[in-house]
Amino acid sequence: MTLDPSAFVADPELIQGLEKETVSIFCSEERTLFRQGEDPVGLYILKSGEATLTMNSHTGNEVVSIQATAGSLLGLPALVGNEPYTLTAVASSGAKLGFLTKDNFTGLVRTNPLLSLKILQVLAAEVRSARGAILRQRAPQAHSRSRLTPARLP
Repeated sequence: MTLDPSAFVADPELIQGLEKETVSIFCSEERTLFRQGEDPVGLYILKSGEATLTMNSHTGNEVVSIQATAGSLLGLPALVGNEPYTLTAVASSGAKLGFLTKDNFTGLVRTNPLLSLKILQVLAAEVRSARGAILRQRAPQAHSRSRLTPARLP
């Protein structure tokens, strides 16, 4: 399944508001930021470089793979929902990120309603992207079902 990487990209005003509390990270080599199923500890802002987001099924098969680009917010749904990460994020060598702890994120959101609205916009874009990917994946199946003729009753 392919999701639109732009769904993870935040508007510059949101990034600027979040960066006030971030710690800078430079990845001199590939680095796992978080793993699917782990409790959220914070939010990563991909400033430059790339990161790969993946989701595996319960049997270990890769279901989703997304190449995130600069401006992406990584781990946002888990942080907002206070639920485990649903994806694994791996930053590529050379990537520059900002890391915002869970507590700092919560504080910023509580004190700045505009940030909250912009965060909801990013989450909505992620949902639309996921729904679009599901629809594209199911379209061939739905098309083949439409060719079936109903059973005739005696």
